[in-house]
Amino acid sequence: MSARRNAILDVRGLRKSFGASEVLRGIDLAVEPQELIFVIGPSGSGKSTFLRCLNRLEEPSDGSILIDGVDLLHPKTDINAMRRRIGMVFQAFNLYPHMTALGNVTLALRKVLGRSRSEAESIALAALERTGLADKARAYPNELSGGQQQRVAIARAIALEPQIMLFDEPTSALDPELVGSVLAVMRDLQASGMTMVVVSHEMRFARDAAHRVLFMDDGVIVEAGRRRRCSAARNTSARGTSCRRCSEPT
Repeated sequence: MSARRNAILDVRGLRKSFGASEVLRGIDLAVEPQELIFVIGPSGSGKSTFLRCLNRLEEPSDGSILIDGVDLLHPKTDINAMRRRIGMVFQAFNLYPHMTALGNVTLALRKVLGRSRSEAESIALAALERTGLADKARAYPNELSGGQQQRVAIARAIALEPQIMLFDEPTSALDPELVGSVLAVMRDLQASGMTMVVVSHEMRFARDAAHRVLFMDDGVIVEAGRRRRCSAARNTSARGTSCRRCSEPT
């Protein structure tokens, strides 16, 4: 099976059942390089299961997933190699408490990619710099705020240079005042051209940054739409203000 034209991620007829309960009931989605896809919907609609199927943390019951033309579900596909191309950030930070921020980021570089200690640390420091945490490289998770821990988790993912980043409610476990720092890193990733699929309830971020927003309910994509700014917002010259017609920040 060949991927749809220009799609870096091509999902067709994706289904997932847990016993008699069908959680995903035929998902079709083609994502182009550098797109930011935002997935919303009520609790229990299948959003997180959908993300976890995209790197086979959950095994789909049926359908196909192609990443840059590679069939993720083919028996001969090296799933561990493919997971290096699909970064994932969870709601829980999943950091090793006995390791520093640097140690958490270098672990996969050394154990999975076989980098030397010095090379892994160089890459990890660059990733921490990118997430604004170079000065916290020697800090342990219990010395970091929730937002900082989540940014370490993002640094750990991007250090492997993935083609696609998956975010599963990355800010839902954070205090409100810490959310902005994580969203700022995600905006920076988008600006650099990272392809991203984000499950979140941060609707302002969706409105400002997403190329497409998908609404899931009962295991299917009920509605999909592209972000569109009104003409008044586009033509407003005073940056940092809001459009009077739609209240959208300009």
